[in-house]
Amino acid sequence: MTTDPDAIVDRRRLRRKLTFWRVGAIVVAIVAVAALAYAASPRNGLLHAGGPYVARIKISGLIRGNEKRTEALDRLGKSSARAVIVHLDTPGGTTAGAQELYDALRRLNARKPMVVVVDGLAASGGYIAAMASDHIIAMDTSLVGSIGVLFQYPNFTDLLKTIGVSVESIKSSPLKAAPNGFEPTSPEARAAIAAIVSDSYAWFKGLVKERRKLTDDQLAQVSDGRVFTGRQGVALHLVDSLGDERTARAWLAKEKHVPATTPVRDVSLEPRFSELSFLHVAAWTFDAVGLSAAARRLEDLGAVQAVERLNLDGLLALWHPASTN
Repeated sequence: MTTDPDAIVDRRRLRRKLTFWRVGAIVVAIVAVAALAYAASPRNGLLHAGGPYVARIKISGLIRGNEKRTEALDRLGKSSARAVIVHLDTPGGTTAGAQELYDALRRLNARKPMVVVVDGLAASGGYIAAMASDHIIAMDTSLVGSIGVLFQYPNFTDLLKTIGVSVESIKSSPLKAAPNGFEPTSPEARAAIAAIVSDSYAWFKGLVKERRKLTDDQLAQVSDGRVFTGRQGVALHLVDSLGDERTARAWLAKEKHVPATTPVRDVSLEPRFSELSFLHVAAWTFDAVGLSAAARRLEDLGAVQAVERLNLDGLLALWHPASTN
């Protein structure tokens, strides 16, 4: 065996290069296998075995504009699903986001029989989404309603005075960037905001009256901003019946002739991760080998930053009960 120093150095350099490319090839292979396993996962809703099925979709948390969700709903409308069960558990969100979701669900309902199941809460913008279906089911203790619109903003005027800070601005007109939180809200700005709220509130009430077929007196009973239990909602015509997913399956079988034996499959409206990272690949791998609990934990870790970035701007259709201390 040669002991020439240059030869030894060359061999070591070559060994390091081979090791690098071997490790790289293994990583690429793991990513490819994990991606294929994720795509083939039934829960992901991307691939399904042949035959009819009932799609189960879940909408929870705060609602805001979401183009990917809209595209997923449009794709579902073109799929082989026989019907759709929408599970809702949301306090609402932005009015524009709720309207976008409502419109997408209405397009879906035009193609597929659809029923909404309120798991815990369908308030404000969440109730707007619920009304996209011709049939709403809720549990006795679910909360629905909160028909109203909110425009909320902080005002730091007194705080700035206390610490001796003033914010100056030059505006093209008195109502530009009003309200801004750094000066008292003028009567004109307050009136302009009130007009926006009133107009959106009128749109919301008109939608409720049309979709739920309410009289003016019935609409007045439910449109003061409060929430109602599922039991109250039935009497007030905000909910069609009490029950759960089994109730929804029975309704689809009776009214839409979708056999109760048709398998139900989860269809995801959101990518589980918005960008690739080590956590993503690890979660896919755990999921593929059956370690779902570990995969869910990694997903939760990956979602923390996304939740922290959530910021609701503009007019809100949101149930936000006051906190108590």
